[in-house]
Amino acid sequence: MVSRRAALIGLTFLGAGAPAFAQRKSQPSHGGAALGRGAKGKVAEVPTGSPATTPIGPVDTTALWAIIVDYNTGATLLDKDADQPMVPSSMTKLMTAYLVYEQLKKGKLKLDDELPVSERAWRMGGSKMFVQVGTRVRVEDLIRGMIVQSGNDACLVLAEGISGSVEAFVEQMNIKAKELGLTNSYFKNPTGWPDPEHRMSARDIATLARRIIRDFPEYYHYDSEKTFKYNGIEQENRNPLVQKGLADGMKTGHTEEGGYGLVASAMRGSRRIVMVLNGMSTMRERAEEGDRLLEWAFREFEDVTLFTAGDVVEHVPVWLGTSPTVPLVGGRDLVVTMPRQWRRDASIKVTYDAPVKAPIARGDTLGKLTVSGQGVPAMEVPLLAGADVPKLGLPGRAIAVLTHYVTGS
Repeated sequence: MVSRRAALIGLTFLGAGAPAFAQRKSQPSHGGAALGRGAKGKVAEVPTGSPATTPIGPVDTTALWAIIVDYNTGATLLDKDADQPMVPSSMTKLMTAYLVYEQLKKGKLKLDDELPVSERAWRMGGSKMFVQVGTRVRVEDLIRGMIVQSGNDACLVLAEGISGSVEAFVEQMNIKAKELGLTNSYFKNPTGWPDPEHRMSARDIATLARRIIRDFPEYYHYDSEKTFKYNGIEQENRNPLVQKGLADGMKTGHTEEGGYGLVASAMRGSRRIVMVLNGMSTMRERAEEGDRLLEWAFREFEDVTLFTAGDVVEHVPVWLGTSPTVPLVGGRDLVVTMPRQWRRDASIKVTYDAPVKAPIARGDTLGKLTVSGQGVPAMEVPLLAGADVPKLGLPGRAIAVLTHYVTGS
């Protein structure tokens, strides 16, 4: 029996043995004629102005690379060459921030610690928080200088203070990238300074952004600060969606080769969206595309709880048990991100071997629930026994076997 909740939201339910719903087709790539440099300097195609793919059809965007992900479920809502290595510019600083937050959480670094400013950090070009050579700067100020002001000098002070040298810190960045599953990222510096081998993909940036929010919620608030003043110089957060109050993070980037990029995360109700855009031509374009696509993601999709942890998905026949059936439960909440107008296209398939032989212990894996359909991320969830079912005693087993042979039930 399907749970009442699944029936109420109008899902198609396929019982045991029913044919599986067709899997979602793989995303097509959008290649172009121009060439760029991929991870570790490999030549890679630079995409043209083709539309992004989404579960509800193509969506135009002026970004050359883009991805929008639902934070809670991990569902990809929009994809435009999201796995293509690209120039990440200052969006690189999210990885620098991750390593800094990790040191803070481990207690190896404190917000009140003061780190020395080297001549190398002081001379660093590009965006700056304007640290002074020979001085010491609080870690918390350096974080704000890195996140709010996008200070390259702040990144170098943090890198040298944590690892002893910029080069050693970059080595740790690449090690951490592998640990986090960033398969199309390779770092040459902690700032995003132009380098032919320095690359990240939009999907990797989105993955990293989600991990920062999840792993370090106590430090994420720095991303939403609109201004920061240091050394008598006040600078505004470069993130246009943060300035408008539409997002609570995370980073922007710009280089001549990479164009204008944006990482934004926003929450409405209980739902959070993470968006990465890159390769736009102007700051205005970046702001307008970010605003438009963020609104689109919240408007066109919703998170739906198909089952809660205790919902009974099905009752399975039991062989030689003290109960004739055992309830199957998911054991956890099952939430999927679905296009609002396609909710009824989702299908659920439950598979298990029946009857299940007693004894059965609560929590035993007895089957699986598969969710699929247009716009629904394909997933499998193990189904667990929702109750203990002891084995019948010898007299009961004899009666059960005899009944089976006489009645066939």
